[in-house]
Amino acid sequence: MLKGLKLASVLAAATLALAACSSGGTTAGSASPTAATSSVKVGMAYDQDGKGDGSFNDAAYAGLSKAQKDLGVQIKEVNSGASATDASREELLTLLADGGYNPIIAVGFAYSTALGNVAVKYPKTTFAIVDSVVDAPNVGSLVFAAEQGSYLTGVIAASASKTGHIGFIGGMEIDLIKAFEAGYIQGAKSINPDIKIDSKYMGAAGDNTAWNVPEKAKTATDGMIANGADVIYAAAGGSGLGMFQSVKAAGKGHWAIGVDSDQYNVPALAEYKDFILTSMMKRVDVAVFDVIKGVVDGAPLVGVNNFDLSKDGVGYSSSNPAVKSYTAAADAAAAKIKSGEVVVGTKVQ
Repeated sequence: MLKGLKLASVLAAATLALAACSSGGTTAGSASPTAATSSVKVGMAYDQDGKGDGSFNDAAYAGLSKAQKDLGVQIKEVNSGASATDASREELLTLLADGGYNPIIAVGFAYSTALGNVAVKYPKTTFAIVDSVVDAPNVGSLVFAAEQGSYLTGVIAASASKTGHIGFIGGMEIDLIKAFEAGYIQGAKSINPDIKIDSKYMGAAGDNTAWNVPEKAKTATDGMIANGADVIYAAAGGSGLGMFQSVKAAGKGHWAIGVDSDQYNVPALAEYKDFILTSMMKRVDVAVFDVIKGVVDGAPLVGVNNFDLSKDGVGYSSSNPAVKSYTAAADAAAAKIKSGEVVVGTKVQ
């Protein structure tokens, strides 16, 4: 498969992606002038939407940026692009490994096959992957108890709903996103066992367009709201924009719940912030920083690492003052999950 790709084109793409990433104020290959310079060079390979998605990739960048500032590491950022294949992803990871970057962090399960192939060729390099498990001695698999964080947003949604009817918008219909839905439903039903919950996915397993069809998400959310839903939670990547648009159009009395990052504070979503009640925080930033610090400290973070509530790996945001009315219920639920009194499932019952 690799023979059909020219490394030069991949290098060009990586250079363009790197230039785009640098426009945000971070210069690849250089450390923050306020931190001691480290010899560690970190390679970051973003998922298809890249940095600036206001969600998943930006959370990874936040961890990278903190490591650059606090630890003085050098960085290089590349982006797979919307039309990426396993072969092109493999060449990007190889490019970073050949450049001496260590650790190399792949953002998203789409890198699973490529990373599995590359890691075995570079046994002295530490790799990490977000949201997937790659079985290799030099790979840290960073997985998140999204069902636990989603349980808390379900508690908030059911507590805030005036109609007893809420909704869920998923991206690709895969186990990873179904865990978000399962936790959300379980949490909502813990507050109101009779609550009505509508769910809609933007694409079947394998359909990468599911992450970037905001118009489809808007139509689906419009339908939910027309049927009486007044709180909608989206775990759908770029498609989530359509959910925000629909909730804003519905007006006062309707709430959106974001995902991954604190979307209330995302500049690109500023026009919707008054309708974003909370966000399910998946602390990819924490995991990325831990991977980098592990290499800096000489203790690489390898194997399966589950970032759950007990590790502050998931949670909910409280930036919008409107959520304060529901935080006591959410915090009580979190305590029960941490103690083991409540076990959150990953499949919809």
